[in-house]
Amino acid sequence: MAVTFAKKLEQMPHYEAGLAIDAARERFGAEDAVKLASNESPWGPHPAVVEAIARAAADAHRYPEQFSPTLRRRIAERHETDPARIAIGNGSCELLLAAAEALCEPGAEIVFAWPAFSIYPHLAALSGAREIRVPLAEGDVHDLDAMLAEITAATQLILVCNPNNPTGTHLPANEIAAFCERVPAHATVVVDEAYVEFQVDDDPDATVGLLRDFPNLVLLRTFSKVYGLAGLRCGYALCSAKLRAAVDAVRQPFSVNSIAQAAAAEALRHSDDVTKRVELTIAERAFVETGLEELALESPPSQANFSWVHLGERDEAEVVRGLGERGVIVRHGSGLGGPGRIRVTYGTRAENERFLAALAEIVANG
Repeated sequence: MAVTFAKKLEQMPHYEAGLAIDAARERFGAEDAVKLASNESPWGPHPAVVEAIARAAADAHRYPEQFSPTLRRRIAERHETDPARIAIGNGSCELLLAAAEALCEPGAEIVFAWPAFSIYPHLAALSGAREIRVPLAEGDVHDLDAMLAEITAATQLILVCNPNNPTGTHLPANEIAAFCERVPAHATVVVDEAYVEFQVDDDPDATVGLLRDFPNLVLLRTFSKVYGLAGLRCGYALCSAKLRAAVDAVRQPFSVNSIAQAAAAEALRHSDDVTKRVELTIAERAFVETGLEELALESPPSQANFSWVHLGERDEAEVVRGLGERGVIVRHGSGLGGPGRIRVTYGTRAENERFLAALAEIVANG
């Protein structure tokens, strides 16, 4: 008898990461390719963070601290809350998966907008819950009223990606508050704020105050974007102590390595570095969006570190291939729930100029 696997594997969507530079060189023959496909920071970590990484690496023969108490304490100080209300994860993805496992089982429902972060469809497949995708409203923004209409007694998780990936659109904190007021207490609202530092609607911590009013609210943050630590995989949740204990209970004991913990803890000491990254990103965002307008290509006003570009009648695969052949790696819209679009991360000025020049050549050639 052949080995059999769980039926849920058949329901698991395929997650395809942005093409790596080496792979792009092999596929497109572009020796000096630039990667603008994965929403990473083009600027490396603060020098003090690199030093913290080196110090932690010297103790790599030791297991990391279980449940990251030092980092949790540092984050709690940053947000003026109790460390018991902080969950640390191997990226915010792990916290999403753990929340689904802790809260959902067959018969439960998970509500989220679409397109949104491409890990969301994995949650239902892993937990046995039923997913309910709610189309975005005009302007590629969350339709909160439509999401509310889908909530039932079986709803366990409601996911709001804000700013939304891949569209870059953002809902102000007052709209999130009004939404939470209408969500029944049995359903957990996860506001995924991986890009929140880049938005200019509110103070980045405007939603943190909502945690006092809504015990069923969870805020997800990450060190992968504005802190420039994508390669170390570290994220956190601001949540109730009960939820923190629940997600810790369903995960392996040492899910976040010691180097990631040390880097994240040190990164929190350098708010000036975060401010600099935000300012640089906003400047590049304006530059890229102006360039897209000059090419008559539509893109929702972004509040993140990427643009969601509508290609009109152009063939998406041809555009991605054309950019790749010119040494610019972007992300297919089809794999992110938006056929006929591409998602491009903002890089350095030189990288963004290269992207716009390559795209201009493709547009000019029809």
